[in-house]
Amino acid sequence: MFNDKRGKKVVLVSHCILNQNTKLDRCAHYSGAISEVVQLLLEKGIGIIQMPCPEMFRLGLDRQVALSTDPTIESEDTRIAKIMIDKKSQEICERMAEDVLYQIEEYINNDFEVIGLIGINGSPTCGIETTWADFKEFKGYGAFIKALDSKLSMSGIKLKMTGIKAHDPISAVEAVNILIGNK
Repeated sequence: MFNDKRGKKVVLVSHCILNQNTKLDRCAHYSGAISEVVQLLLEKGIGIIQMPCPEMFRLGLDRQVALSTDPTIESEDTRIAKIMIDKKSQEICERMAEDVLYQIEEYINNDFEVIGLIGINGSPTCGIETTWADFKEFKGYGAFIKALDSKLSMSGIKLKMTGIKAHDPISAVEAVNILIGNK
């Protein structure tokens, strides 16, 4: 099946890797996609699966920032981190994780290589090596990645994951090269 030009290799990416327009205000480092990462994946013939953005689904594009305040990025990340662990947010993350798991299983069941997942370090929802809470970055998964990792574990699927930061494209490309086996 699938006897055409497709490379049968895919990687999952956090939503904002392909669309920086979904980022928290003052956190976008590109007008569109993180071009260095996307270009690398395109050059290697790897399909890109864009995961949904749980923060946008839960809080909207503006993340429900109170206009009467002058919040810092740190205070907003802390506020969002608290919201993303409440019951409603957890339900959203669980539902999205199930949808992503279905896609992963479909690719695996059709003999595709799911190379791994690229998340955003420091994100309260999509952090891989680091996440955010209480005004600081610390080791651990964000809320959505934690839900997805749990679903993967229950399904017996091991998926390599790496986190990047948009403001550091050199390190991001290095991390993605390691993930895809290019180094």
